Order: sequence, then C-alpha cells, then structure tokens
Amino acid sequence: MKAGAKISIGAVLAAGLLSQTAVAQQTVTLMAYPGLFQERYTKAVVEPFMKANPDIKVEYFPITNSAQMLGNLRAQKAAPQADVVIMDVSVSKAATDDKLFSKIDEKNVPNVAELYPAARIPDVDGVAVTFDNLVLIYNTDVVKEPPKSWMDLADKKYAGKVVIPGMPDIQGLSLVMIMERARGGTDYLKSMDKGIAAPGEIAPNVQTWDPRPEVYVTIISGQASIGAGWNARAQVNTDTSNGELKATLPVEGSVFQINTINQVANGPGKDAAAKFINYALSQEAQKAFTESMFYAPTNAKAQISEAAIGRTAVKSMDKVIPVDWIAVAKVREPIMEQWRRKVIPLSR
Repeated sequence: MKAGAKISIGAVLAAGLLSQTAVAQQTVTLMAYPGLFQERYTKAVVEPFMKANPDIKVEYFPITNSAQMLGNLRAQKAAPQADVVIMDVSVSKAATDDKLFSKIDEKNVPNVAELYPAARIPDVDGVAVTFDNLVLIYNTDVVKEPPKSWMDLADKKYAGKVVIPGMPDIQGLSLVMIMERARGGTDYLKSMDKGIAAPGEIAPNVQTWDPRPEVYVTIISGQASIGAGWNARAQVNTDTSNGELKATLPVEGSVFQINTINQVANGPGKDAAAKFINYALSQEAQKAFTESMFYAPTNAKAQISEAAIGRTAVKSMDKVIPVDWIAVAKVREPIMEQWRRKVIPLSR
C-alpha cells in the first residue's frame, strides 16, 4: 500500500508539472494566406521561431484573402481570437481605421528600425513584411517567345486562353494602374479611364477573371496559355513545374504589392505576438523567406543571395511604378464600377 501511495503521489506531482508546463507555453495565432504561402512561411519563419522559443507555440490559421481576414477580425473585435495578421496593405488600412490593430514601432518591435522607409506606411498600424510585384506569366509549351508587353494579352492568337484574377482582386487593379501610366495617365486618383481601356481590349481573350484553384495551376495544366500573377508565386511555380511556367516583366513595368504584418489589438498572445512579429522582420527571417519564395525583403539589412534577389523586382526597380495604395483604396469603388461596366461585358 505504501509503495502504491508513493506511485500515486508521484503521478500526481508529474501531472502537476505537466500542467504547469502547458500553462507556461504561450500560443500565438497567426492569420495569413493558405497554400504555398503557408507551406513556405511555416518552414522559413514559423518553425525556426518556435525552435528558438520553445515556450511559444505559433498556430497558423489560413484564410484565402485579405478581405476575408478583415471580416473575421471585425466579427471577433469584442473577443479577438487571432494575434498576428499578414494581409494586403490597403485592407490593413481599413483594419487600422476600425481600431483592430495595435501600433507597431521600434518601442515594441525593435527590428522595425532596420526596415526600408517604404515599409512604414502612413496611417497604417502594421508594417510591410513582404514586397511583391505583378508579372506576366505563360506556358512555355505554347508561348515560345517571352511576351514583351502587357498588351500581348490582347493578341487574337490567345483567344480564350488568357486568365487574369480580375477586380476586386488587387491583381486586376494593379493591371489597371500599370496601363494607366503606360498610356499617359498623370493622376490615377482623378481618372483611370486609360487604365480601364486596356483590360477592356484584353477582355475578349479572357477565359476567366477568376481562375481556380489559382492562375499558376491553370496555366501549367494547359487549360490556359497566358495571364497575370504575382512574381513570388510565379517563381516558385517555375521551379516546381520544371519551367513549364515562366514569368516576365513587360516593358510597361509593374507595381509593388505590399503585405503588412499586424498585431491584433487585445489579442490573447500579447507580448508573445510582438516577439514573433519582431522575428518575422529580422534579417534572418527575411533572408530565409526571400530565398524560399522570392518575395522582396522589407528589412534593408537582410543579406539575400544573388540568385534569390535576382528573381525579385529589386533588380528592376526602374520598372516599378510608384503607387499610393492607401490613396487608391479611397477611389477603389469607382474603379470597380468602371470595371463592371466597361470590362466584364466585353469578356467571352
């Protein structure tokens, strides 16, 4: 009986220690993009962070796009369930206006001091964690010569073979912005008429403005031949498809898309969330993710390999058109209305 009692007491003590360990471990819930982004970001950033911080567990909660993330944040405002969110900068501004985020700066996240100036966006509580840019993508079995212009998408030989994620997706809006400048537009906040005309000319060739599951797979499979997509995902798909898909930066140039990292106000993770954000902005994490998925880094001190940085827009900055996405967000609805009236009706 005495021996049994000792075992019983030992079991109780062990259970108590396990319980204390479980309580001591903090959880950070990260809301970000699914699929390829989740896979690569988990390996490059999340797992190394957890290895270095065994007392913090990061749970990745995938959501398809930034608009859906914003909807979740608004629904949870009274009792937040997420701690950190990676989303498009224009949606981050809306979340900031709704007071859903805590301000990120050098005081709570020291690595902010190492970011490029463009990574700090006025009136947005988060900061840039990745830069990406729009590229023209194509199936190399069908398209033998790399296209040189965005307007090659309007060539009749591609009738029914063009796929572009159209508005409200920011890729469609980015194409409008690029062509507005290319066709002589001088103030995109006052008029987008020239930019809207370009996808209108491409529209008769468009198979779909909503490629599923995504534009890269559609082109690699041969269901479509040519289209538009983000550089980072295009570069990865170039590798995984053994070159069946390739990307090119047309003569008219491109625009940067900015993903921000944000800390949810009153999120359950609090200090642990700030620690994760600081790591995500570190030279180490930025180098690892750029070399894994070819997003341009936002940490100016990150030492990226020449091979990786050469596959980002960093080497073609003269072709990157400056866009104030926060200002564009204010005129997005009128542009969307023009898209519905002047582009969609011209589609197949």
